[in-house]
Amino acid sequence: MTIMNAILLFLGGVGFQEIMLIGVFVLIFFGAKKIPEFMKGMGKGVKEFKDAMSDVKKEVEDSGKEASSKLGEGK
Repeated sequence: MTIMNAILLFLGGVGFQEIMLIGVFVLIFFGAKKIPEFMKGMGKGVKEFKDAMSDVKKEVEDSGKEASSKLGEGK
């Protein structure tokens, strides 16, 4: 599944008008100066999340290799 398909599935029945309304609300609520700071913070958060996920995946793979090597020695 591509990222665009995942985004479209997530949005479901949200149309262009709803997205524009949300954008205008965000612009009014946060102001033009705060939006870049907000997006920068979100980008950092997403990067940290991806790094943490890759660390967890590596640990699981390493523990699986360690367990299979112990099973091989036990035979």
